[in-house]
Amino acid sequence: MKNRSQLISIVAADDHPAVLHGVTDVLKSNADMDVVAHCTDGATALNAIRQFAPTIAVLDISMPGLSGLDVLTYLSAERSETKLVFLTATANDEQILAAVAGGAKGIMLKERALSELIECVRTVAAGATWLPTDLIDVAFEREAGRRSVRQLLGSTLTYRERQITLMVAEGLSNKEIGRRLELSEGTVKIHLHNIYKKIGVNNRTALTAAAIAHRDHLALSVANACN
Repeated sequence: MKNRSQLISIVAADDHPAVLHGVTDVLKSNADMDVVAHCTDGATALNAIRQFAPTIAVLDISMPGLSGLDVLTYLSAERSETKLVFLTATANDEQILAAVAGGAKGIMLKERALSELIECVRTVAAGATWLPTDLIDVAFEREAGRRSVRQLLGSTLTYRERQITLMVAEGLSNKEIGRRLELSEGTVKIHLHNIYKKIGVNNRTALTAAAIAHRDHLALSVANACN
């Protein structure tokens, strides 16, 4: 018998019954996992997460009504400790970037083997992320419409712009960034305008997603510039 206090507790949700059945069965088959609820819509999933406070929620990103992204927005506002992993078959670039920028800890394509979902859930439960850079980079590059993400973030931006981009990835507001760097909020806005222009995007969501996906590379480039 499973000792529930030591398990990775999970809420699963997908509006396609066959997919939900498959996901639930494969998760339940693992001795270290406990599916506390399985739901066919976002509203029910949100209520289950609030009720059970699971370690992980595995959600379809595009459910009708209350989508996975909507659930993420609610949970972020409530400072929920549940970590979200999104499953997707047809997510567009905007959805992928919004998921990463909003704090999703994992994104998986439904076409991947369910055994990979197990690895993803364990990785996220351990405190790491499962955000395939190839998936995020393709979305970002279509948004930016040009060079590779690493080149854009690592060499196109100035040292100060890379600093600010890292802080955007941390979720800091313009005011908080200005306070940390001893800059006015207006100056931070000017820097962000220049960053958007250089990398070819027009919103903070795309920038945040790219920065999160390449945080280690960005941090290293900032550190090397200080040496």
